[in-house]
Amino acid sequence: MARPSISIADFYNLESGIATEFRRLLYNLQNLAKEREIKSVLITSSMLSEGKSTVCAFLALTAARKGLKTLLIDCDLRRPTLHKLFVMPREMGLAEVLSDGASTKASIKKTSLEKLDVMTAGKVCAIPAEVFDAAAIGRLVSEMKFYYDFIILDCAPIIPVSDPMLLSQETDGVLFVVKAGATQRDVVVRAKEILASSTSRILGIVLNNAENSLPYYYSHDYYGYDYHPTLGEDKGKRTTGASAGDAQGRSEGKSGAVNPDGKPKNSLQK
Repeated sequence: MARPSISIADFYNLESGIATEFRRLLYNLQNLAKEREIKSVLITSSMLSEGKSTVCAFLALTAARKGLKTLLIDCDLRRPTLHKLFVMPREMGLAEVLSDGASTKASIKKTSLEKLDVMTAGKVCAIPAEVFDAAAIGRLVSEMKFYYDFIILDCAPIIPVSDPMLLSQETDGVLFVVKAGATQRDVVVRAKEILASSTSRILGIVLNNAENSLPYYYSHDYYGYDYHPTLGEDKGKRTTGASAGDAQGRSEGKSGAVNPDGKPKNSLQK
């Protein structure tokens, strides 16, 4: 018998180390928002498989759990992932809005969290470049700002395609996801140069896979710290966020920020 799929929303544990890191990331974004409006954030990476979609999902879950009405949009029409993470149909999403004139309202899907909605990538497109329309997505985002406090756009990687460069002009800010121990520095620098040629709204870098690549003292396990030890003790075990990190892959269990010189830092840089 096939094992039923479980949404990433069901993994989310507010007391886990993962959730702590994403609360810090959200806090940093909210601090930046005191200086200028940051209601829509584009999240991208230099290359494939750096964990950007998982970062998008956990940031959206964090924002929703903190009381922000949040919309998560899958703008990666080539290799969409959010419909898999949230276990929902891919069809009737962004592609239908862009190519078929479908209504935005009909294309938004509910999740198990009251304050989190998702717009999946939509139907498979033979030539995604012909469907992708940054200006149209920008208008959609502007419209949705009336209904949502926070909008996160999961976009394709920067090096392979031009989508992030075009879409970055339609959002309030951009976050890079960099996979520690995997993405070469020169690749990140090149991706930043490409993006910087079209926008000055780069907010910072989210460092992924930190637990497996940075020194041991960057890990939550180093401090032996569980602030909520009573959860699950009735059954002889503690409830922690480890299952969430394991389910999504240990490479996607941590997030943080780094300076342009590659040194880790706990706050986002402008």
